Amino acid sequence: MATKRKFWNVFDGMEGDKVVWIIVILLMLISVLCMFSSTSRLLEGDQSRLNMVVDQIVLVGMGLAVIIILYNIRSMKFLRACSKWGFLLSLALLLVLISGIKTPLVSSIELNGARRIIRVAGFQVHVFEVVKVAMVMYLAWAIDAFKKKELKGPRKPIWQKVLYIYVPFLVTFLLIIPGSNSSALFIGGIMFITILIGGGSFKDLAILLLAGTLALGSCVAIYKLSDGKYMERIGTGLSRIFSDEDYESKVLASPAGSRDYYESLDKIRQPYSAKIAVHEGGLIGKGPGSSTQRYVVPDISEDYMYSFIIEEYGLLGGLVMIILYISLMARGSRIVRNCGNDLYAKLTVGGLSLLITLQAFLHMFVNTDIGPMTGQTLPLVSHGSSAFLCFSFAFGIILSISRIAKKKMDREQKAAEPLVETHYVQEGLGDLEDFENGRNMDELMEEDYDIQ
Repeated sequence: MATKRKFWNVFDGMEGDKVVWIIVILLMLISVLCMFSSTSRLLEGDQSRLNMVVDQIVLVGMGLAVIIILYNIRSMKFLRACSKWGFLLSLALLLVLISGIKTPLVSSIELNGARRIIRVAGFQVHVFEVVKVAMVMYLAWAIDAFKKKELKGPRKPIWQKVLYIYVPFLVTFLLIIPGSNSSALFIGGIMFITILIGGGSFKDLAILLLAGTLALGSCVAIYKLSDGKYMERIGTGLSRIFSDEDYESKVLASPAGSRDYYESLDKIRQPYSAKIAVHEGGLIGKGPGSSTQRYVVPDISEDYMYSFIIEEYGLLGGLVMIILYISLMARGSRIVRNCGNDLYAKLTVGGLSLLITLQAFLHMFVNTDIGPMTGQTLPLVSHGSSAFLCFSFAFGIILSISRIAKKKMDREQKAAEPLVETHYVQEGLGDLEDFENGRNMDELMEEDYDIQ
């Protein structure tokens, strides 16, 4: 008799890692809930919060569509073939970004003295979010192809590494710095870790660290020699790290309403309000829609989403978010083990899982004042269409590879020789049943040896 399919059995028919599916759906549901009660700054004209929720639901639907399309890719060769173009895609987007191009179809947008967004036919693309995912997949392909000796060009292995690994690493790192120091360091760190888990030697890692340090030092030198006219984001980064000005004391010492008062207040408004949100959240939070700091922090739906979640849902809500991202990392490591000897699959899943998890924790650290402000969003929760879709792409790749790896393991298990012949096991079980039914060993031996 066929079992009646129920709503809670929907995951039974899904292939791939079901826990990752659950994590994806929970994060998307949380994003819709948070968008409803977060800042009204996102509203335009006569829009209501219902419009904002509808927009987020549409975005979630698009993200799910991306995940399902990628999840249904069943060829690892196809994924590898696509990954090899990751660096060229990243290079093209970064060059368009820093060029400052402005045409009706494509334009580079400058915000707060930095270029991070390209508008393509009316749709805004956050370039660094695309580059994160693309470069992880590219390096996974490059390292795997190097190990398999499939790379074209120079015959010497060292020059292959330089051309396919070192140069893409450094070029990407250098092109990101003018737009965001923190993104350059974060993406550079993710690329470095991907190379590390890909079996990079101590010499490889030392060369990359040295080259990255020299590149960053050169950018600092350009900023200093030009008196801040070039590499302006370097100055912003240096001020965040080395500034010893006590803006809180300036706010308290300056007359209310004065220019110094407001300038100092603007410097501490977001991080201090985020700490207030965390403090006022307590254990169980104020409840949905009851946040007060959303009226103070303009980017609470993006860079400070975690502090908003704690204010409304308390430390318990914050703990749920931590568990979800840690669970993703744990499941990612399990999928990596299931990939067998496929280095490309291992590096792709491991790199993307690390990317999502580390960005989530970096976001949380900033929100709880453990590190300097970096502008990294909470994956699949914070507002931002291009970032949301890029992380949906990453989850789709993870689920696709988990599905392919699971099917491969099932085929190998079916093809494997059994350790014990089945008929011997069945005979042994029959003897045991006879013994339990009262037949003594003498009778069993007479039957075995045909003793009359």
